[in-house]
Amino acid sequence: MSQSPLVVLLLVIFAPLIGGVIYGVERVVKARMQNRVGPPLLQPFFDLFKLADKRVMSIHSYHASLGVLHFLAAWVATAMILYGFDLILVIFMHLLSTALLVMGAYSVRSIYSHIGATRELIAMLSHEPLFLLTGVGFFLVYGSFEVSSFSKEGVTPLLLMPLLFIATIFAILIKLKKSPFDAAEAHQEIIGGAEIEYSGIFFEAIYTAKWLEYVFVYAFVFLFGGGSLLLGFILCLIVFLIVNLIDNSTARVTYQDMTKITYKYIMPLAFLNILYLIYIG
Repeated sequence: MSQSPLVVLLLVIFAPLIGGVIYGVERVVKARMQNRVGPPLLQPFFDLFKLADKRVMSIHSYHASLGVLHFLAAWVATAMILYGFDLILVIFMHLLSTALLVMGAYSVRSIYSHIGATRELIAMLSHEPLFLLTGVGFFLVYGSFEVSSFSKEGVTPLLLMPLLFIATIFAILIKLKKSPFDAAEAHQEIIGGAEIEYSGIFFEAIYTAKWLEYVFVYAFVFLFGGGSLLLGFILCLIVFLIVNLIDNSTARVTYQDMTKITYKYIMPLAFLNILYLIYIG
């Protein structure tokens, strides 16, 4: 992203806080959509302070360490996209962050943790290929994977990659565990999924990593605006509203249906867009 180094540094440092504010706004918007009062804007931060006071019940150091590493890897992935690194490396760092959480969940004996980890893996197999295909689309548009080169004047990726933009929205729904693709968390079934055995400050790391996911995915959406900051912000706002509208108006599908929809419908759309970019290139 073509911003001054100081601005980017501040964005990276405060990325968890920015993600917390986005999450707070999302909860307020969701409450309004459901015609209820809902929590205050800063409720995520109040929750964070409450978690800091909770007694830590660590199963073993490996499990706790992987939770912290999951948070750090999510922060690094966010920093990489904001600094304009190679998009493929950014996506793989993002993948590593999820993999660390899965490894932590598998490292304990809890059956609910294992079910959550398995579903997280299945979700990862659904959304990560879509992010990768979108990365390929950006390469075909700009001739480079470097995010810093995506601000080329006169090029609007959204106009050239409309189907990949739709695929990205779909990937965001899965990654943020929004309905109808929230099977990895499924509070009514597995009480939170892969992070169920974390507590205290270690769950705080998982909780804050979720905030970073918001910054990461909307930074990804921002790239579709090309060199236009205004268009990038408008796209982020539109996707934010679409994601919450879908989340509040749909019921959960099974993880089998999630993968079926991904590979049967969304993936072909993404490939069609890539074929179009190859054709016009």
